Amino acid sequence: MSLPPLVEPADELTVDEVRRYSRHLIIPDVGMDGQKRLKNAKVLVVGAGGLGSPALLYLAAAGVGTLGVIDFDEVDESNLQRQVIHGQSDVGKPKAESARESIEEINPNTKVVLHQDHLDSDNALEIFEGYDLVLDGTDNFATRYLVNDACVLLNKPYVWGSIFRFDGQVSVFWNEYGPQYRDLYPEPPPPGMVPSCAEGGVLGVLCASIGSIMVNEAIKLICGIGDPLVGRLMIYDALEMTWKTVKVRKDPEGEPVTELIDYEAFCGQVSDEAERAAQGATITAPELKDMMDKDEDFYLVDVREQHEYEIVNIPGAVLIPKGEFLNGEAFGKLPQDKRIVLHCKSGARSAEALGALKGAGFDSAVHVGGGVLAWVNQVDPSLPAY
Repeated sequence: MSLPPLVEPADELTVDEVRRYSRHLIIPDVGMDGQKRLKNAKVLVVGAGGLGSPALLYLAAAGVGTLGVIDFDEVDESNLQRQVIHGQSDVGKPKAESARESIEEINPNTKVVLHQDHLDSDNALEIFEGYDLVLDGTDNFATRYLVNDACVLLNKPYVWGSIFRFDGQVSVFWNEYGPQYRDLYPEPPPPGMVPSCAEGGVLGVLCASIGSIMVNEAIKLICGIGDPLVGRLMIYDALEMTWKTVKVRKDPEGEPVTELIDYEAFCGQVSDEAERAAQGATITAPELKDMMDKDEDFYLVDVREQHEYEIVNIPGAVLIPKGEFLNGEAFGKLPQDKRIVLHCKSGARSAEALGALKGAGFDSAVHVGGGVLAWVNQVDPSLPAY
């Protein structure tokens, strides 16, 4: 579906800009007119992480005049495997500031606007209002629904991308011309059902594959060329090296978006059962260490997966993945005469397992808030975090 150009062209390109963008200018579909539109465009990128990194770099290289960056996080060493906009010297630096420095090195003509506040229902509309187009590369459902609803209310298009392990997805949502994100995912998945990249991992180079497609779609929208992915979802399998496209249609029974809501509550971090189970049954990593030092009689269970256990584990922990608690297989493996202590990476999965465990009658069971990451940070910093 051909769409009109999203942005009016700038008045002119300087001699230096003509030199810089010459390979664009000799493409008939882009030319001077398209490059002037890119120069006049204001694009907001939500997240300077795995997808935001290549997106920001290529948007800047393409000549987008104004780039907004939303990110309140700091660069961690574990980011460098895929977040190529940051380098070793940026560890500990705010991601937004690190991203700005890289963008300015790529293209000093691009104006960079930083938004280092947490994006929420109170500020989303005000921030989005000043941009023509939004790229969403976040990895949590709460922010995805927030971005969608804000764009629907402001009638702005946005390019969405998602990555997990070896799989990626890309689409363009624009309520005026086609479906929105809620037409693809009317409701968020149950808490704990879909692991994040921090839990499940992601192949670093997949970010470049999906991020570059997102920029490709942004350029098409800005210049009014080609056939944007409005009403289509592109799915990429990096292991099988396949691309396939499926149609996405508007849901005729979908509820209209009329306001921004509490998206954390809408998506939920853990299930109600897990939240109830964790109340009064959560211990800290130092408390677990104290129990060990006192030789208390308990049974420590790691509910992560085998490959995570091999990266780092708490001494004495027995591995029983969360799935075995949810399907009941774990209960026969547990001692009946000892207190059960569960942990995972950060506390969410162990809370879900705890809910199932208490439902099976293990009333004295507890879990470790913050999981193995809290153990590394608060008890034994010599161990690696991931």
